[in-house]
Amino acid sequence: MIKKTVTILSIILALAGTGSAMAQDNLRLSLEEAQQYAEQHNYTLQNASLDIRVNEAKRWQAIASMLPQISTGFDYQNMCGYELAFANTGMKIPMNPNGTFNIQAAIALTGAQIVSKGLTDIALSMSNIQQKQNVQTVRSNVKKTYTSILVMEETVSLLDSSLANMEQLMKSTQGAVDAGAVEQITADKLSVQVASLRNSLISTRRSLNVLYNSMVLLLGADVDTKITLTTSVDELMDIEKIAQIGQRQFNIEQNYDYMLLTESEKVSKKQILLAKMNATPTVSAYYQYSYKTYFGRDAGMNMTPPNVIGISISQPLFKSGSVLSQVKAAKLSYQETLNSKRQAEDGLKVQYNQLCYDLASAIDSYRTQKDNIDVSKRVFDNTLEKYKYGMATNVDVTNSSTDIITAQSNYIQAVLSVINAQVALENMMTE
Repeated sequence: MIKKTVTILSIILALAGTGSAMAQDNLRLSLEEAQQYAEQHNYTLQNASLDIRVNEAKRWQAIASMLPQISTGFDYQNMCGYELAFANTGMKIPMNPNGTFNIQAAIALTGAQIVSKGLTDIALSMSNIQQKQNVQTVRSNVKKTYTSILVMEETVSLLDSSLANMEQLMKSTQGAVDAGAVEQITADKLSVQVASLRNSLISTRRSLNVLYNSMVLLLGADVDTKITLTTSVDELMDIEKIAQIGQRQFNIEQNYDYMLLTESEKVSKKQILLAKMNATPTVSAYYQYSYKTYFGRDAGMNMTPPNVIGISISQPLFKSGSVLSQVKAAKLSYQETLNSKRQAEDGLKVQYNQLCYDLASAIDSYRTQKDNIDVSKRVFDNTLEKYKYGMATNVDVTNSSTDIITAQSNYIQAVLSVINAQVALENMMTE
């Protein structure tokens, strides 16, 4: 009974852990759920989070280097019965075994340490920006792959339907051939078209399988996980909403690449200060407490003071111009960074304008191709119907079949062009 109860509880906990929309072996995901799942499980994002923790540790390491360092120790000496003799006096002092316990607190502070701490702060800031940028990239890749799967599934459905119609047409044509009403060459030409459609369907299904595998990798899910997508193409292709993205005012301060360049500028500026710190003094101080005891019968001479305090200041006087050379090199590097930043700023603005143009063009093409595929479907169905009654030839059927496949291919490309342009624009700014 206990074993049965434990088993039931284990099943309930397993189901609760996966969530209603995310079972372990079969994930039913909307686009937003897929993106959220990837944020939690994608290995690239996990590594980005680890990079942040590494830089946090380095930051605290830099802080710790400026704080007092405390150490303790115990020394034992045994001079094996040796006695200290004073010449011409006959006086001897036994050198008994002794032990010394000490505690020392020390601190050393340089200008370079202070600047280095500032550099670790910038490194941590850059890690946070890169982590956000990685999240944005993964979400974008999930969206593009998600959309590709949806349109590829539509293609499979279309090819499957077209193949079924062509097979039915070939069957009826072969019946007419057997009855002597139609020549065999007509049925043969249709069989070639059927074989071509079947090959296209097989190839498309293979491509669809590759896309599903890519989605599994992006999500960071188990390789055997089956994925079901619940968002439709029509929901993704809200053209009016997508078109509004290209009408936004570009704020370069919200661009992750520009943010990283700004942080790089700060690093270059800190490097100048770091080079100057090589000419600043080093200040150190320490306190030491010592307790010495003798283990022999007679106490020896104890010349160890129990408390010692020390302070030192070290100032470099002459370094053969190396500090000046380092400062000059750092200033030149800083100027290069500023130039690169200005160039990148202009490039990002031009890129944004081009992406707005690309999005508008992609939307126009999508509207055209969407209408075109609807027309191609109607022409194909109409041609098949005419062929049944002898009002169209097998050439007409072949041409209309080829046209619908071409139209579907153009439609897929138009959908992906819109999504790619949309994602590229969204990636230009933080959400």
